[in-house]
Amino acid sequence: MEISFNELLDITNPNIIDIRSRQKYSDNHIPGAVNIEYSILINDPSRYLNKNNIYYFYCQKGLTSKTLSQILNALGYKTYNIIGGYETYLLKNIKL
Repeated sequence: MEISFNELLDITNPNIIDIRSRQKYSDNHIPGAVNIEYSILINDPSRYLNKNNIYYFYCQKGLTSKTLSQILNALGYKTYNIIGGYETYLLKNIKL
């Protein structure tokens, strides 16, 4: 499942997860997002995610987060890929 930044604006307190590296997250990220790197999350999702919650993932361009979202949804998690990732966030100058 996917969601645009405009649609995300309508959600109160979304659980946004930045799956990029710690370095990229440290350089800059979407306000309110937590950082759980892709490689960590894919290996042990139950350590970080609850199947009763909804999560919104992003990476740099939205491709890796789309793949991760598809895999985790198949495992019973409720996740969305944020279309376009961090680059779209910067280009559209969106304030979440």
